[in-house]
Amino acid sequence: MSALSPPDQGELLTIDQLAHRTGITVRTIRYYSGRGLLPPPQLRGRTGLYGPDHLARLGLVSELSALGFTLSAIESHLERLPPHVGHAELALQRALLTPWVPEEIEEVDPAELERRAGRALSAADLEALENLGAISAVSGGRLRLHGTGALGSALAVIDSGLPTDVWRRAHEMIEKHTAALAEDLMAMFQDEVLQPYRDRGRRAEERHRLATALSQLKPVTVLGLVTAFGRAVNRTIRERIGD
Repeated sequence: MSALSPPDQGELLTIDQLAHRTGITVRTIRYYSGRGLLPPPQLRGRTGLYGPDHLARLGLVSELSALGFTLSAIESHLERLPPHVGHAELALQRALLTPWVPEEIEEVDPAELERRAGRALSAADLEALENLGAISAVSGGRLRLHGTGALGSALAVIDSGLPTDVWRRAHEMIEKHTAALAEDLMAMFQDEVLQPYRDRGRRAEERHRLATALSQLKPVTVLGLVTAFGRAVNRTIRERIGD
């Protein structure tokens, strides 16, 4: 991995303070450091001190982890950043991701899943929940829960009495078309927003403006998608009735 710049001057934290500030355990921070995901701390005697760069980099690692990136993929992403990137640029990198972080993904055992669901779950229920994308199986009999919202929606589908295979295929159609839409939107954003920002030399005064705009990207896009989809469905219904 490329050499990293020392932390920017500012508030310096011990590793225990850094763990308290970020909610990441000391053991995990040390593991990240061993993997090269964090630059070395400043030394004051025998005490390692961590600054804004470390906070920003841990925030970025957390966002990438929440998006499902493996540590190897995170390493590759960090290696592509400029070798002397500071906390301001790392904060912008995080802003690019934060609006799109899904609900927290958790690993639970079957008993905890039933507690969250508020009822006993049969083998058929578990299969339906997995087909609908609410859960996925992991090792040791545990389950990955893809957010409480996804669980609630999937349970509502099961309770509807309609064949879950119909909902599963509908889910696959939505995934297929929204994936293509996401690719087109991100390509446009890359070409017309991010690349001009980089071409202008990544001016510091533009970072806050860009981060603010990014914070509005998700709600505006989601609203536009829901509105456009609703209009398209209504138009399709009218056309089918007309036929």
